[in-house]
Amino acid sequence: MKTTPSRKTRKTRSDWPKKVKLGRVTVTVYRRPTSGGNFGYMVANYSGTKRRFDSYSTEADAVDAANKHARQLSERDVVTASMTRDQGVDYASAVQALKPLNLSLAPAVTTLAEAVKLVGDLPGVVAAAKFYARHKRTTAKRVADVVAELLTNKEAHGASERYIQSLRHRLNRFAEDFQRDTCNITTAEIQAWLDGQKVGTQTYTNCRSVIHLFFKFAVARDYAVDNPVTGVERVKVRGGEIEIFTPVEIARLLAAATPEFLPSLAIGAFAGLRSAEIERLTWDEIHLAEKFIVIGASKAKTAGRRIVPITDNLAAWLAPYAGRQGNVWTGGHDEFYEAQQETAAATAVEADAEKGIKAQPPVKWKANALRHSYASYRFALCNDAGRVAGECGNSASVIHKHYRELVKPADAQRWFNVRPEAPANVLTLAAALNA
Repeated sequence: MKTTPSRKTRKTRSDWPKKVKLGRVTVTVYRRPTSGGNFGYMVANYSGTKRRFDSYSTEADAVDAANKHARQLSERDVVTASMTRDQGVDYASAVQALKPLNLSLAPAVTTLAEAVKLVGDLPGVVAAAKFYARHKRTTAKRVADVVAELLTNKEAHGASERYIQSLRHRLNRFAEDFQRDTCNITTAEIQAWLDGQKVGTQTYTNCRSVIHLFFKFAVARDYAVDNPVTGVERVKVRGGEIEIFTPVEIARLLAAATPEFLPSLAIGAFAGLRSAEIERLTWDEIHLAEKFIVIGASKAKTAGRRIVPITDNLAAWLAPYAGRQGNVWTGGHDEFYEAQQETAAATAVEADAEKGIKAQPPVKWKANALRHSYASYRFALCNDAGRVAGECGNSASVIHKHYRELVKPADAQRWFNVRPEAPANVLTLAAALNA
């Protein structure tokens, strides 16, 4: 026999679902039984284009949420009722713009408002979105792998071996210190790395340029979102005081040089070629019989062909190498600069009382001093800035500015008289070592 529910039971059941009303707005709260004999509560939410149900564990929380939702809907109705024609057009345009994206206006505006709070303004939101989109398509690639790809690319496009060696030297050191994906390196980290190198302004600038090139290559291939080196500090390179070697110092350096390095040393001192030009120079460009050196346009810093005379003492230093083929300097870029330091260190002389030899400290190697010495002594000897400029591959104004009256003509005579074997009026190696 079916039991008829009591009046009290019927009343309790009729309380659900509950209705929360505010003006013309009604929000419904539902109760549903859950496992274990308890109840769960749901609030019908109409803030979007479709109704959804928000769940709560207690009746009080559900009713409180329903009241808040009712107030929001009521306020929206008031705004809608008082909307002007232009505001209505804006609303319709916004809805139309969001339709292809399958987004409703309310959640889109809420998300936009949160984004503006984070970045400060609408242009910032757009920039952040573009950055995020680019980051999503970025290919993760280790720094060392990007370095290898960059070097291969440069070789394929005909970059000089010396340039490749310079890039390899700096980028391999960078890759060693940054063993991770290229896209995860920041401006602050690169700045700290450059500061930690503890180098001069010119070397700092050179390193910055190489790392900038690396990230420019990475960005073009989607290995990085942007170039973090753009924000790295630039330093102003100031020209230091011109340093030169004395005739005695160059004689000691030549005496200490290895047979492999001696031609390069002599050519730098008595022909004024740049280190980079010497590294690229081949023996067939040295015309001993005619006494001149041809610096091709592809090997000169200024990309201009020039002829450099071979002085008598340079001819004497190069004579034992007549008939050689290939590169004058057969080592690598790094080895060239190591040879300079090793040669300077080898000039140290230990005292020998029995032989009457005094102790002498090693000659200090001076950056670019071979070329500076040649220009200074050559200008003092011929007093022709235009001629020296043509031999050095720069301008007469540079010669006047940096090398005029730097040395005396007598010292110039002694410089170009340093040779391996010479008559009595020439500064010989033995005399230089005991000076």
